[in-house]
Amino acid sequence: MKSKIKWAALGGLVLSFVSLLVHLFLAKSSANIVHYAGIPFMTKSWSQFIPAEDVEVPVNKKLWGKVKALEGLHPYAKPRSAYPVPITQNNGFIYAKIFGGFEKIRNSICDLVAVARLLNATLVIPEIQQSIRSKGISSNFKSFSYIYNEEQFIAALATDVIIVKDLPPNHKDARKQKQFPTFRPQHSAPPSFYLTNVLPKLKKAKVVGLIVTDGGCLQSILPNSLGEYQRLRCRVAFHALQFRSEIVALGRLMVQRLRYPGHPYLSYHPGLIRDTLAYHGCAELFQDIHSELIQYRRKQLIKQGIVNQELSVDSYAQKANGSCPLMPEEVGLLLRAMGYPPTTTIYLAGSETFGGQRVLIPLHAMYTYLVDRTSLCSKQELDDLIGPETPLPPDPLEALPAKSVKQQKEEWEKAGPRPRPLPPPPDRPIYRHEKEGWYGWVAENDTEPNPSPSDLREQAHRLLWDALDYIVSVEADAFFPGFDNDGSQWPDFSGLVMGHRLYEMASSRTFRPNRTYLAELFNSTSAHLYYRPHNWTLAVKAHLNKSLAEEGLNQELHLAKPKSFLSHPIPECSCTTLRTPEVLQSGKDSSVHLLYEGQDECPKWMEQSLAKSVVLEGNGEEFESQEDEVDSEGQPESEGNDQSNAIPSWEQGEDMDPDD
Repeated sequence: MKSKIKWAALGGLVLSFVSLLVHLFLAKSSANIVHYAGIPFMTKSWSQFIPAEDVEVPVNKKLWGKVKALEGLHPYAKPRSAYPVPITQNNGFIYAKIFGGFEKIRNSICDLVAVARLLNATLVIPEIQQSIRSKGISSNFKSFSYIYNEEQFIAALATDVIIVKDLPPNHKDARKQKQFPTFRPQHSAPPSFYLTNVLPKLKKAKVVGLIVTDGGCLQSILPNSLGEYQRLRCRVAFHALQFRSEIVALGRLMVQRLRYPGHPYLSYHPGLIRDTLAYHGCAELFQDIHSELIQYRRKQLIKQGIVNQELSVDSYAQKANGSCPLMPEEVGLLLRAMGYPPTTTIYLAGSETFGGQRVLIPLHAMYTYLVDRTSLCSKQELDDLIGPETPLPPDPLEALPAKSVKQQKEEWEKAGPRPRPLPPPPDRPIYRHEKEGWYGWVAENDTEPNPSPSDLREQAHRLLWDALDYIVSVEADAFFPGFDNDGSQWPDFSGLVMGHRLYEMASSRTFRPNRTYLAELFNSTSAHLYYRPHNWTLAVKAHLNKSLAEEGLNQELHLAKPKSFLSHPIPECSCTTLRTPEVLQSGKDSSVHLLYEGQDECPKWMEQSLAKSVVLEGNGEEFESQEDEVDSEGQPESEGNDQSNAIPSWEQGEDMDPDD
């Protein structure tokens, strides 16, 4: 009897061992399918994430090739009608103060140049308040020159507008005494506002001031009679506004490191910015203190009259209609569905990513080579870009006043229903970062404190980081926006990058996703986050491929251009080498010809130079458009995929469900 029990026990052990081996084998197989990496934080050295030279990473033409339907578009922003050179005997001087971050500054400068031309005035180089307000930053660069090259700006626009670095001495003294009229134009101010209200004052006082706060001071879409002013905006944004040499040098070095040794990279801008999230009511997409910070900012926007809705809104309904950004994990799933392998190098652009590293962990788990400027540049390289700064005096650490149990209870009862961070454990001291961190005020105050000197300096530094990210994103082999066309009155980083890429090289792979449609796709498969049915993948591919050309550009035309012309500078600032018959036959989809509607034909000299450049490129392979190819699994896309806005049925073409 005992021997039988022993044999039974031995058999049980053997079966357990076999079962363990089977589970280990299955776990390994599943890992190979999902391709997730478990590194939670970004690499700290650019040399650590670059694949070894002897490791061959095949470049998929379908993922990195040019968009064939847009290869006929070329940049052409030169004047096309009578355009007299400006004269010094004009109506006077215009000086301007620009408030806001990188996107607002860039958009506002282009508008100011157009306004100066409209009023036949001399433009004083605008003052960038983001750098002026920061005390003790490098004395080598002041205001405009903190990020842009003043000499290049003046020289490039010499035939358009007279630009000077400062007012004449007599006018400078009068300005200090506030003798000149100033205006605060809206971001959508029409040309008639300046001709009717500003021009008479300018002729009388010879100097007027403009205070620009909303990221622009001239309406985006001008009448056809002012088409030359649209092209002037393009010349400012894409030719005259060059970053100072130190920024350009470091930005190009970052691009070289990303492409070493010859691999393409994708740039991704999350668009997770506190002001934008607050404007659209996306607080519920975050948790705890982040939600409260967004709600506080939304309350401020309501008081300022910028937001005309309720304080609390349904964030998930906002996300469903495309008003909230795609979360990083959603972008990772979309890129995986497109076929981008887990070894793809992704550059994270944007000086502010609300939520920090925590929100990026899922994306980093899917793509190990997720890097940002701190991964590509050494601390010394970034410090050299900032330049020598005056050290800030250390903030004295104030002793925390002792509070009785009764006081603590009274404060908690008065705090209201909003969630608040829990106090530290009783036997642990309260560290400085817990008391005075970027969120510390939420625990004790109802009002956000004024920016400290270190906060103001950090805001100035963000201009430099955004400039680097702008260079890297414009040069990227592919660009994916987490948020653009947000419907607010502010220009956005992704929109400016997408417009620059469209102008400079229209055929570059720039995704323009429809977030409303993608939200429907994600909602239809919410119970299967990481194992999508096959037809879901096909739907994603079909939509994103079409977003590269006709559907994406039509969306930009109707949503982005009315807010910011620089996000969609065609057809005013481009031309085509295709003739009308070629345009009508340029694709299977009859809507392709709409991309070339209103385009002027490129001049003969330009066509000849383009033809020479094609010859010099040698045997470069021509990438076919994505619509003419099969998917990465070798299966042709079904006819139903032509309807990119139709949600696929669960009952067609499902992959095996791992839960079964």
